[in-house]
Amino acid sequence: MSTSPPLTDRLPDTLLRHLTRVTGDEKHDAAAQSTLDVLWVLHDQVLRLDPWSERDRFLLSKGHGPASYYAVLATKGLIPASWLDDLAGAGSPLGHHPDRLLVPPVEISSGSLGHGLPIAVGLARGLDIAGAPGRVVVLVGDAELDEGSNHEAIAVAGRWGLGRLACVVVDNDSATLGWPGGIVTRFQGEGWTGAVVDTADHDALRVHGDRPHVTVVRTARKGA
Repeated sequence: MSTSPPLTDRLPDTLLRHLTRVTGDEKHDAAAQSTLDVLWVLHDQVLRLDPWSERDRFLLSKGHGPASYYAVLATKGLIPASWLDDLAGAGSPLGHHPDRLLVPPVEISSGSLGHGLPIAVGLARGLDIAGAPGRVVVLVGDAELDEGSNHEAIAVAGRWGLGRLACVVVDNDSATLGWPGGIVTRFQGEGWTGAVVDTADHDALRVHGDRPHVTVVRTARKGA
């Protein structure tokens, strides 16, 4: 992966300040940092959230280490910034895993890996059947793809041609099993379109086609 410009050159100061306010889950700092660029580009440039009834649905399957998600939501005005100062407190709506019942913009409660992509497939299929508007974008980690439920979801989405579905895989080389030829080939073999991009390439993160589409985002190796 090529050398990326520093975060301060590609992300707004307000977002970075908000991120520093989310403390108490340092164990998952690497997980949070790996998703920061993607979450910002999606919420700032890709997802349509107004009107809410016609919104694009964003599902954070990689729900452990949600500090970056919370910082992005606050920066976009979707949650109060004051919430950031109390992560997982007794009365705080912000937990170590996002809770859709406590944080209104959150579509699914997540953190147990392997659930987000299958849910996204069902949601996209349901919107197709209902003739309702909106795309479905799900963010997963590369290690999640070790879970068999994802491979069933990849196959079904390709067979159904779910054009409103996009999957973003944050790849920090943490998968145990991996895939011959790379992650993107697993999806393309089932009829998805796909691309491999650098986490700092914000233009590439916006690409989506008329087939189910996967964007594999290469980021710093876990532990590097």
